[in-house]
Amino acid sequence: MTRIGVVGAGRVGAVLAAALRAAGHEIVSVAGSSTASLDRAATLLPGVPVEKPTDVAKNCDLLLLTVPDDMLENVVTTLVGAGAIREGQYVCHTSGRHGLAVLDAASAIGARPLAMHPAMTFTGTEVDLDRLAGCVFGVTTEGSGRAFAESLVRDLGGIPMWVAEDKRTLYHAGLAHGANHLVTLVSQAMELLAASGADDPAATLRPLLNAALDNALNSGDAALTGPIVRGDVNTVRAHLADIAATAPATIPSYVELAKATADRALLDGRLLPIRAVKIVRLLDEALAAVAHPAVPPAQVRRHAPARRFDAL
Repeated sequence: MTRIGVVGAGRVGAVLAAALRAAGHEIVSVAGSSTASLDRAATLLPGVPVEKPTDVAKNCDLLLLTVPDDMLENVVTTLVGAGAIREGQYVCHTSGRHGLAVLDAASAIGARPLAMHPAMTFTGTEVDLDRLAGCVFGVTTEGSGRAFAESLVRDLGGIPMWVAEDKRTLYHAGLAHGANHLVTLVSQAMELLAASGADDPAATLRPLLNAALDNALNSGDAALTGPIVRGDVNTVRAHLADIAATAPATIPSYVELAKATADRALLDGRLLPIRAVKIVRLLDEALAAVAHPAVPPAQVRRHAPARRFDAL
């Protein structure tokens, strides 16, 4: 059993603390100031006292820092300056972007640094507890900290993935691009479906998206289907016209993702170069039309960005 203190009772911190508590660890105290954090702590960690960050740090053997990325270094420096962190104490953060360097102030006085990021999205409710089973944790540590990290991740029901210090940002970028941007994409798709008359856009999309995600995870680019891969120029033209008329704010993301899809389909030989040129020209013109709505079509073409496949 480890005595754990948590600074930052946000969606991640409160859930991880509740899971560690259920695994037999003692959560000695948490720090949180917002109403949402206090409510979350009361719900997920009943009976655990809420204290100042310095008091939380002083009274635990493992200090779990679950604060926003941009605040993390300042929080560590402040706690060290206040004498709240001590030699031999484990100091663990859950940032995906940061590795051990952000904990240098703690390491300099002999604390044991650990970066442990759950590759999961959190609601900050009990729903998240079951989702931790099988969740991958991006872990960066050094020396004897590896065995401790493995034990901690195992207690959370997760699987450790060892990430090198200089690869943390790239690791996090992959997760953010795949998950965070997916939320934006799906939200835009649901808006288009709602405008088309769908009573339940989510129900319409769910089986398609589940299949597409499974296929992509299993087969990569081979899972690509649709008008871009088929080279259906007229279908793409019709998409762009209706999106521009109904949800013009969606045009930039549609265009950029369509271009990326065309690039990948071209590279694996499924999209003919001549059709790629036509599709990218349409995409460039649609994007320029949104950026310059009052410019006549002929001038829009002159202002359009350079075409990616002109040399083919």
